[in-house]
Amino acid sequence: MKKIILFSILISISSFVNAQKVYSVDADYKANVKVFVVDADYKADLLVFKVDSDYKAGENDGKWFFTDADYKAKKKIYFVDADYKADLKIFFVDSDYKAGWKNMAKKHLLY
Repeated sequence: MKKIILFSILISISSFVNAQKVYSVDADYKANVKVFVVDADYKADLLVFKVDSDYKAGENDGKWFFTDADYKAKKKIYFVDADYKADLKIFFVDSDYKAGWKNMAKKHLLY
């Protein structure tokens, strides 16, 4: 019985761990993921909507909250200047319902 309760707690916690709170770092060696912003949604691996509060951040669904400190973030990202340098290509969308993965093979980068 204790194992079932512990397992349930771990599953519940894991849903919070994946929240997309990101922090933009100033050097690529500090980043978990190198990101390039593309100029059209069809070129992106992920469509991103920037939310204005951390509680609105999604669970790896493209809704990002940019934190003001690296220790508050789940992932540290670095914006590169060319697509070939990137691990992930993103496009910023203007509505939360448009956010989401276009290339599911890259989804592991933000877990």
